[in-house]
Amino acid sequence: MEIFREIGPLRAFLRELRSSGKSIGLVPTMGALHAGHQALVQQSIADNDVTVCSVYVNPTQFNNPSDLEKYPRQLDADSTLLQSIGCTALFAPSDAEMYPTPVMTGFDFGHMATHYEGAFRPGHFSGVGVVVTKLFQIVQPDFAYFGLKDFQQYSILARMVQDLHIPVQLVGMPTVRDEDGLALSSRNQRLNSQERVASTVLFRALTAAVNHLHDGGRWEQARELALGCFRQEPLSRPEYFEWVGYHDLKPLTGTKGAEPSVILTASWIGGVRLIDNLIVQRPS
Repeated sequence: MEIFREIGPLRAFLRELRSSGKSIGLVPTMGALHAGHQALVQQSIADNDVTVCSVYVNPTQFNNPSDLEKYPRQLDADSTLLQSIGCTALFAPSDAEMYPTPVMTGFDFGHMATHYEGAFRPGHFSGVGVVVTKLFQIVQPDFAYFGLKDFQQYSILARMVQDLHIPVQLVGMPTVRDEDGLALSSRNQRLNSQERVASTVLFRALTAAVNHLHDGGRWEQARELALGCFRQEPLSRPEYFEWVGYHDLKPLTGTKGAEPSVILTASWIGGVRLIDNLIVQRPS
């Protein structure tokens, strides 16, 4: 596996491969890789001749300096994992490499970015849009792989790619979970033993709400069932729990119809903020 810290050498490496007709897959990550990331990389390896995994903790998507400081970083372990599964190249740039000058460019994603995560993390999705666009420009992948655990992020990036005619196909991969339902996340490393037990409340709440909708119940009652799960877990502090359209993220009410939809949630578990979602109705 090749390791690149600078943009120029990576571009030169990929230019040669692309000129010989090789397909390129990109897996953008912030490191602290787990089995969910591994699944993304392995899917890219299966689909493409060349797979690039980026490991970069992007400062422009953090609105909380403490959260940025505490985000786990383990580049040596990440590199070892990627090499063991056959990744072609690791791109691990510095802040100075990615942002040599102050950022003047941003994104306004409208209603898709002002609710749910956007309401609690102002500027987050603009920062995500900037860094992902940079990675698309640097790597010029044919395919880019993202986990659907960050569902709002995936929807926004899909719209960005469509609006800007970026020649890349996004691939959304199902959330990978522990046996007790907790969605895998790099932030899970920060949970202590009590918080780890409590963290399953997100999946329990989502499951209760989805089951109620599938049984023909109304959203108002489904949401109350879910919030009851959170009330029974003293370490949890939910921030939002919303049922939205799969493609446009607009809030839904009433009973489940044929429209594709998903439930999004975020909750603090002790001092760690976790997000999760469950699909109610998949697109046909």
